[in-house]
Amino acid sequence: MALADHKLMEEVGFRMSEATAGDFFALLKPRVMSLVVFTAFVGMVAAPVAINPLLAVIAILAIAIGAGASGALNMWYDADIDAVMTRTASRPVPAGRVTPGEALSFGLVLSALSVMTLGVLINWLSAALLAFTIFFYAVIYTMWLKRWTPQNIVIGGAAQPITGGM
Repeated sequence: MALADHKLMEEVGFRMSEATAGDFFALLKPRVMSLVVFTAFVGMVAAPVAINPLLAVIAILAIAIGAGASGALNMWYDADIDAVMTRTASRPVPAGRVTPGEALSFGLVLSALSVMTLGVLINWLSAALLAFTIFFYAVIYTMWLKRWTPQNIVIGGAAQPITGGM
């Protein structure tokens, strides 16, 4: 791209993202996501009926994407407090590699994609439980409990078993 084109884009308010695939992957909070996936897998194994292996894989992927979406929404909202803590200051949003708008859009798109996929391909009860879990983590835990009480992790942990109980 020519230098003049780059300057024109900056003047009209358009900015090319500097984020890498690794930055967007970090938004998904893969360690937290792995715990949710494990819980969902255990729920499927413990289910009293046999589950079609293809549907099980689809369900696990949709749940993983939903968990990741929650993580992205969490990082979007918590960018202000993440920026002042040593442990979290290098996360993609406070470090400036991902804009808040990119993180919000990413989280919302993945939320919708995961819930719709689970609803259309598996069942709507599971999709509703996933939607509730995303809401609980992003709104109740992140936006309310986390800034209100030090017991947030205990109360916020209530959302994880719901997804695994598919």
